[in-house]
Amino acid sequence: MDNLKELSLIINKRRNRVLDRQGWFSLITRIAFLALIGFVLFTQVFLINQISGNGMYPAIKDGDLVFSFRIGKDFIKNDCVVYTVNGKDYIGRVVAKEFDIVILDESGTLLVNGTAQSGEIMYPTYPKDGVTYPYEVPKGHVFILGDYRTKTEDSRDFGSIPVKDVKSKIFTILRRRGL
Repeated sequence: MDNLKELSLIINKRRNRVLDRQGWFSLITRIAFLALIGFVLFTQVFLINQISGNGMYPAIKDGDLVFSFRIGKDFIKNDCVVYTVNGKDYIGRVVAKEFDIVILDESGTLLVNGTAQSGEIMYPTYPKDGVTYPYEVPKGHVFILGDYRTKTEDSRDFGSIPVKDVKSKIFTILRRRGL
């Protein structure tokens, strides 16, 4: 009888060890799967950037985190986007699309296709030496300006931006000041 009890205890211990191994394997497999999904989401679908500088002030301020969507390259006017020029990331607002005519003059007025564009932008838009006006945005490009128009680098410096260099469209902002 004692041998039977001992044998039963040994069998139960072995069964519990096998069940523990299966449980750990299942847990590690699930964690790896979730990590893979997270990796794909944040390298192919979403983008998180911390903003440095005030090129989009007051909408987006220095230190804010922006969450943006990488999929889809059909941008419309006034979309805030993250784009790359010479390996450096910038943030700006799409003001003109392909074949639009952009005119800037010394009065600080921005005209797109003959219509004044101001919206809620409180800073005047003066031309810079990078582009001559009137400027027609080429096919497959967008014209991007920062909101703090007197203190930002944008399409006035670089020219129009190829749509392939626009990394993502911003969909939300997380204010980080004071955290």
